[in-house]
Amino acid sequence: MPLSSFADFVMLAAIWGGSFLFTRLGVVDFGPMPTAALRVAIASAFLLPLVLLRGLGPELKKHWRKIFVVGVLNSAIPFALFAFAVTTITTGLSAILNATVPLFGALVAWVWLKDRPAPARALGLAIGFAGVAMLAWDKASFKAGADGIAPGWAVLACLGATLFYGIAASCTKKYLSGLSPLVTATGSQLGATVALALPALWHAPAKMPGMQAWLAMLALGVICTGVAYILYFRLIEQAGPARALAVTFVVPVFAVIYGVLFLGEAVTAWMLLCAAVIVCGTALSTGLLKLPSREAPRTPDPAARR
Repeated sequence: MPLSSFADFVMLAAIWGGSFLFTRLGVVDFGPMPTAALRVAIASAFLLPLVLLRGLGPELKKHWRKIFVVGVLNSAIPFALFAFAVTTITTGLSAILNATVPLFGALVAWVWLKDRPAPARALGLAIGFAGVAMLAWDKASFKAGADGIAPGWAVLACLGATLFYGIAASCTKKYLSGLSPLVTATGSQLGATVALALPALWHAPAKMPGMQAWLAMLALGVICTGVAYILYFRLIEQAGPARALAVTFVVPVFAVIYGVLFLGEAVTAWMLLCAAVIVCGTALSTGLLKLPSREAPRTPDPAARR
């Protein structure tokens, strides 16, 4: 990976790690659906002027249908699901579940793009999903808690979001290759804004949210979505979807740190163990971690002795 791409990779991990924190701060006052809608609307307002100033409006107009569909898959649905999830489970746990994105990305690419994984990568898929099962089993209760929502539904919401991320990555590779990352980022947020507008209005908060919630939404929209998606789609173009999706390995590290420092969240040994299993499986499934190959012993060449 080039040095510039590596810098984008680390910056994106730190930014997306913060998105769970800001989502949690915003969802308390706004609710899940308005939080997701405001996030993409603010990102659209930030990105669209950049597209127009750079003269990329015609490119966006030409490909808007495909980009809007990717926006629904890659932003609208996952953002709403994660906003729902953090009302019940910790931001750290949500981020660890988010690390399954490359697993679903590899699975979708296998089924849809016929990108069949090698045996080692298939083993990685199995290990990664075993880690997910271990983590999910610990939160598998569907008995409603104090907030009226069972943690099991929150876990399923996170896994549903990561599945849509994986589908969107293959869609981007198949239909949007060659487009400017800025155009793809902007169009996807516009498409997500359109998709979430009516549901957000229907679930609008009964009273005006506080200043902390508004500041969290501003950071979530501009930094964690607008800036982050420029970096993300640029990584897909420069390093490929598998390596771009691998940023989710590092996101939980930042998310857990932010959650402990700013929200007082607890981190259990079981969470860390499951996270390690998921990351190892994901690294194998994407080809970033390779098993040592056994070379067959070479038969001496009689001619070479002469």
